[in-house]
Amino acid sequence: MGKKDRFQVIYTQGTMDVIRVLLDTETGALYLQVSNGNAGGLTPLLDSEGKPMQWPRG
Repeated sequence: MGKKDRFQVIYTQGTMDVIRVLLDTETGALYLQVSNGNAGGLTPLLDSEGKPMQWPRG
């Protein structure tokens, strides 16, 4: 991936049923992506208060 890519894959699990955690490098928000064949979905990861989870900035 190039430096200008907005989204980075920070975690991947599986080969047929794939689960990924994506990082939005502009906002720091984390998303869960699930794909299975031709089906899939994307949703923001939420904390215990229902707020979008953020990647810790260093």
